[in-house]
Parts: sequence; C-alpha cells; structure tokens
Amino acid sequence: QVQLVESGGGMVQAGGSLRLSCAASGRTFSSYAMGWFRQAPGKEREFVAGLSKSGSNTLYADSVKGRFAVSRDSAKNTVYLQMNSLKPEDTALYYCAARETGLFSRVNPDRSSYDYWGQGTQVTVSS
Repeated sequence: QVQLVESGGGMVQAGGSLRLSCAASGRTFSSYAMGWFRQAPGKEREFVAGLSKSGSNTLYADSVKGRFAVSRDSAKNTVYLQMNSLKPEDTALYYCAARETGLFSRVNPDRSSYDYWGQGTQVTVSS
C-alpha cells in the first residue's frame, strides 16, 4: 500500500502559479502510475494530469494542456503538479492518486481505475 499526502495549495490571483506536491509513504512511486484530479463544488471529480508508471509518458486534460506539468522525483518519493497561468475555473480541491498497473501501461484518466488517494489540497484562483 501507499499513503499519499498533498500540499502546496493556496490562494493566487489569475495568471499566477502554484506547485502542488504529493508525498508518498509506503511503497515507492515507481510501483505506481500517478494521477492528479480536481473537484470543484457541485461538480464531479475530474482528471487533470497523469504520469505513467515508467515515468516516460504523461497525459493532460485539454483544459490544462500547455499550462500544467506533472513530474516525479523518485529520490524524494514525490510527484509534483506545476500549475502556471492559473484561471478562476482552476479553483478546486486537488487530489493525487496512485494506480497499480503494468510498467508500460498508458496513463488512465478514469478515476475509478486508481487505487489510492490523498486527502486533497485546496487551490483558489481569484479574478
């Protein structure tokens, strides 16, 4: 099993940047594919970005493509979500998640395919 703890959320003005971190304890990130999701009030949890188990493949939601970047630091057992050019519609509770999968599996944007979740970190973008 793996335990996930997100951090780095906060309040920022539109156009600003934040970097979210997801620290893992237990098994290392190299055992999992990783995903970032978000949930705004009254909306379903949606896929934001993901990183394959091998670390070589990424996938982004169209709404964040070109603005967000997901990365992994295996030495720190931490996954990051760099968020630039933030917009008010990016306001949400952001979660990281881990998925047990094969080494060469593609990133899966389906939240039901993820096995472990963090508690979330709030991101608020003001206009």
